[in-house]
Amino acid sequence: MMGVDLARAFDPVLLARDCGIECDEWQARALRGRRKRSLWLCSRQCGKSTTAALLSLHTLLYEPPSLVLMLSPSLRQSQELFRSLMVFYHKLVGVAELQAESTLRAEFRNGSRVISLPGSERTTRGYAAVHLAIIDEASRVGDDLLAAIKPTLATTDGRIVALTTPAGRSGWLYELWTNNDPAWDRVMVRASDCPRISKEFLEQELKDLGPAKFAQEYNLEFADAETAAFMGELIEQAFCDDVRPLW
Repeated sequence: MMGVDLARAFDPVLLARDCGIECDEWQARALRGRRKRSLWLCSRQCGKSTTAALLSLHTLLYEPPSLVLMLSPSLRQSQELFRSLMVFYHKLVGVAELQAESTLRAEFRNGSRVISLPGSERTTRGYAAVHLAIIDEASRVGDDLLAAIKPTLATTDGRIVALTTPAGRSGWLYELWTNNDPAWDRVMVRASDCPRISKEFLEQELKDLGPAKFAQEYNLEFADAETAAFMGELIEQAFCDDVRPLW
């Protein structure tokens, strides 16, 4: 058992396999990656929440004593992500034992803790020494959340992973995705890249949702809000770095 546990520690994909998950290529890269700041722009139902739960579990078990925060626009969503983590945990043998567990948090005998919270600036203030912050549905939480969560990672040199589908051409997630800052690792997984989503299903979704909504949810296109007075492309074309003198 010690050999199995040691192998899991070195390779999170083996942990996923022991939890009953055979990783897609992008999931394996994401689990094995060590970048401190990551953006996962992923289609619905392609496994991004599963991957985040497995990454969190690996951190708790093999980087103790770690504090993992799971954040979503609502507490219900954060609880679902936490529940996925605990389902995976209970499939494993020979790992750190639980010391306490509730519907919102868990503590392990190795000193690690995981807490699920609604994603707002108010609920995340007060936490310190966070090793991993997971922000689910990141395009739908406020800009102030990122500002509040980043200082909690300072003393641990911790990681932040934001996973989402697009939600308009504004907000911190859109800015980080498009600004080409090399500090952020970017992963894109469209529905057509997921082997578990059939072509027939996507064809029906296109009919049901219409091209604009389908493009956002499954092709990961950042679309303008329906209430926008001007299209984002027109606004961007109005600006130019090549400014000529007037005289």
